[in-house]
Amino acid sequence: MTRDYLRRAGLRAGMHVLDVGSGAGDVAFLAADIVGPTGLVIGTDRSAEALDAARARAAQRGLENVIFHQCDPATFTFDIAFDAVVGRYVLMFAPDPAEMLRGVARHLGPGGVMVFHEVDWTGAASFPSVPTYDNCFRCIVETFRRVGTNPNMGLQLHATFVKAGLPAPSMAVSALAGGGSDSMSGIDLISDLAATMAPVMEQMGVIAASELGPETLQDRIRAEAYASGSVVVGRYEVGAWSRRM
Repeated sequence: MTRDYLRRAGLRAGMHVLDVGSGAGDVAFLAADIVGPTGLVIGTDRSAEALDAARARAAQRGLENVIFHQCDPATFTFDIAFDAVVGRYVLMFAPDPAEMLRGVARHLGPGGVMVFHEVDWTGAASFPSVPTYDNCFRCIVETFRRVGTNPNMGLQLHATFVKAGLPAPSMAVSALAGGGSDSMSGIDLISDLAATMAPVMEQMGVIAASELGPETLQDRIRAEAYASGSVVVGRYEVGAWSRRM
């Protein structure tokens, strides 16, 4: 999905790209593949540990068109202008997403494009209802809210771009959905995430780990979905892109 959003936004060979919140480098590597050896991707993150992992992965892949820099790109000054600024699952953690966009938009040259991919849990659902699945995503959403993470950033991208002074973005949405064996990817994604978040859920008073039952969560959701012949829909994966005038 991210690769599709980058291409639809206009990333192409030879571009200089700034990746915001690179983490272990996944989006930087996607962008590097698109811009090719004549392009350049600079990945940024505030975590030295994450960037060490990203650099190691880049070396393993033999990539020479990607470099990583530890900084806050919203306040840092680069000595080049970029053709594109990209990010995935970043704005949802920002206290002021529009302010962050304004900060990184400074790095765009004339006609440069801003591309962000964020999630939105608005559409996560099952029909007929799969109770354990539905409870699972409700607990995830509530935990995000209590720790200060925005679970609905995806559908707020339009307003955020506009508030940041950017042109209204083009947008696209994708979601995992299916019934029977086709539902497994969505079920596995949400059950794995819930299991990972179980300690935080308990700490924030959302649900006790013993009640969530992370060890058997995936199997229970699968059994309920099969028994009721349900279709499950995962979170929305939302892309938004806008070109600087």
